[in-house]
Amino acid sequence: MSRPESAWSALRGNPVRFLLSSWPWRSLAYLAGTAAVGFALLGVLLALLMAGALTAVLVVGFVLIGAIPVLCVAVLGLERRRLRVVQPGAPALGAPRPPVADGRGLRAWVRQRRGEPPSGREAGYVVLLVTLLWLLDAVVVFNAVLLTGAFVLAPLVAAADQVVVFAWTVESFGEALPMALVGGPIAYALSAYVVTLLAAGQSALARLLLSPGENELEQRIGQLRRSRLDLVDAFETERKRIERHLHDGVQQRLVALSMTLGRAELDVPEGPGLDLVRQAHGEVEAALADLREAVRGIHPRVLVDHGLAAAVREVADRMPIPVTVRIDVPRLPPPVEGAAYFVASEALTNVARHSGAGSAQVTGWLHDDRLVVTVTDDGAGGARIGGGSGSGLAGLVTRLDALGGTLSVRSPDGGPTEVRMECPRCVS
Repeated sequence: MSRPESAWSALRGNPVRFLLSSWPWRSLAYLAGTAAVGFALLGVLLALLMAGALTAVLVVGFVLIGAIPVLCVAVLGLERRRLRVVQPGAPALGAPRPPVADGRGLRAWVRQRRGEPPSGREAGYVVLLVTLLWLLDAVVVFNAVLLTGAFVLAPLVAAADQVVVFAWTVESFGEALPMALVGGPIAYALSAYVVTLLAAGQSALARLLLSPGENELEQRIGQLRRSRLDLVDAFETERKRIERHLHDGVQQRLVALSMTLGRAELDVPEGPGLDLVRQAHGEVEAALADLREAVRGIHPRVLVDHGLAAAVREVADRMPIPVTVRIDVPRLPPPVEGAAYFVASEALTNVARHSGAGSAQVTGWLHDDRLVVTVTDDGAGGARIGGGSGSGLAGLVTRLDALGGTLSVRSPDGGPTEVRMECPRCVS
């Protein structure tokens, strides 16, 4: 039989198995921890409030009072981790706050958390913790331990003094032994169920209040989307830098070398020397052609200067099969145009290499404020993203996802194949 995932599921199981398991002790530890944390937090909060009020005239008072939200955030993090004591099999609570971005250490953590105060539900849990929960848990834990201990230890205590438990009075070891053997298990079972029931209910309440709310999740999603867009922008910036370096630096040097070798061909007399110069000239021309192809693959200049339609037509003109381009869209943000261009370029490259198609077509339009680009061919079909004929497209899926876009391939065996991307025309 599988182990229960939480205190609730343990309570619903076999009573004997439950009483002999670790769940009563887990629940007792959880409630004792809540009492200790709540009592300590209450003391610290009162101390900070009193010290802040007494030193309100000074800046120190505001610093002390301003430390209260940061302290609460730290305690809330501890409470989320403590849920694993009575909910080890339940999904971990999502972190409502992003990780510390400015470095490690207490100072960096405090600096970031000062701008991330507790939410309304978190503040409600803190109020419950310092006013009701810690006191309730302390009373329950104390009485559960006292009741069970009074019965179990009755024979030892009775040997030295009289023992009175409810209406049961014993004065010797022999009289107390039946009390321990009968009352001990009953007291333990009663205490175990009360403690576990309270721990289960309290942990469910904590999970409800400490789980990230919809607004918090939306903020996290927005932050994640912005960070991914920043990565895309940084990627585009680096592409442009590399392209500019190759175009204005390496390519110009190769052009100058090609011109020098061309002049040398006119001055060197016929013979082995001239043959070597001509061979070197041809190698430089081939290197220039490869470099221009690499530059176009990194960040085509025509895309920056003339837009998506002109850039895709340039790719289509280099294809070994006829490619029709019908793209009628205005200028779009550079990340969107870049993603659309590389999808079209990679799809056309796959058509030429793998599909055996006789023709292809690239179409682009705007629909409901989204850019839609499709690449279709009449080839053999069977293409898949991430497969041998679509591995280059797999890398573009993440890039489009960062922009809020999608990429899909419809390619039944026997064709035709359609690669379709959709992306918001504006990203933010």
